[in-house]
Amino acid sequence: EENGHPNKKLKSSADEEDAEDQNKKSPKRKIVLLMAYSGKGYHGMQRNVGSSQFKTIEDDLVSALVQSGCIPENHGEDMKKMSFQRCARTDKGVSAAGQIVSLKVRLIDDILEKINNHLPSHIRILGLKRVTGGFNSKNKCDARTYSYMLPTFAFAHKDHDVQEELYRLDTETLERVNKLLACYKGTHNFHNFTSQKGPRDPSAKRYIMEMYCGEPFVRENMEFAVIKVKGQSFMMHQIRKMIGLVIAIVKGYAAESIMERSWGEEKVDVPKAPGLGLVLEKVHFEKYNRRFGNDGLHEPLEWTEEEEKIAIFKEQYIYPTIINTEREEKSMANWLNTLPIHDFNSSAVEMQTDNKNSKKSSDLEGSDGCGDDSD
Repeated sequence: EENGHPNKKLKSSADEEDAEDQNKKSPKRKIVLLMAYSGKGYHGMQRNVGSSQFKTIEDDLVSALVQSGCIPENHGEDMKKMSFQRCARTDKGVSAAGQIVSLKVRLIDDILEKINNHLPSHIRILGLKRVTGGFNSKNKCDARTYSYMLPTFAFAHKDHDVQEELYRLDTETLERVNKLLACYKGTHNFHNFTSQKGPRDPSAKRYIMEMYCGEPFVRENMEFAVIKVKGQSFMMHQIRKMIGLVIAIVKGYAAESIMERSWGEEKVDVPKAPGLGLVLEKVHFEKYNRRFGNDGLHEPLEWTEEEEKIAIFKEQYIYPTIINTEREEKSMANWLNTLPIHDFNSSAVEMQTDNKNSKKSSDLEGSDGCGDDSD
């Protein structure tokens, strides 16, 4: 095998000893990789094996793992063989500054450098840590923090004639945005904020820890702001719809009462903001760190040493992509033009009485409605 000629698999004790020796030289170990990537041009994070039509971040990652010698080629074809698990399945066009994947690899010398040599510059492995054998990055994750960078003219009232580059967000509007975003905190039934989930589905209930919009800043003559949201876990399109609904309210297309209605039983038309500005910022492993972080064998899953690398990557690849794409393709401006076609008032009157109690009573009872849209 060392000479590049794989041995035939004979069920002899000599061969088993040879294989054992080989494994001792490069045993497989469970690790996590800290990833950052710009999601533009990709159909999300998760690989669709056998579908080369839609390129994903994991396609490039698995290819780099095989080429660098970290995993055998057949592990790339069947990712279960390397116990691969992503922490968050980012959607089409969504970027990440702090994605985590867990997998079993051969711990070769200069492993990060070798993997990165086979990756495009807009996908980087920034860190590596050994973890427990049973670690699963999705199941062990306590919370995820996302950011959403958007041009502030998105919050300009629909009745005001706005020049996009000249618009500046005033304090009063920012306060209103933050008051609305804070309403999402706590546990709500988000069946209207994703695809194919009905109001009775227990998994539509999600817990949001914080959500707020930071102070605006100017880049390339256009003003932007960043919304941060931290939650236990999110469903497909949930964050984009949470932001889309707040924009619709602030612009004057929908009444504030629609938020309360959207957590109730009726089906509410919730608009989905563009994917461009969404970034997976950080994933949190507080419980794992408390149990294993200081056991003398494992490191806590914290990345303070990598923070500078993360910041540099965002400045080089994520922010310029969001800003330049917004300027060239006008994804937010074009999406804002679709808001008038949404029906924000349907069945509001007949549901009004019921919805006052919808948060207090169980969200698991109700009609057979499904999630707002399906892709």
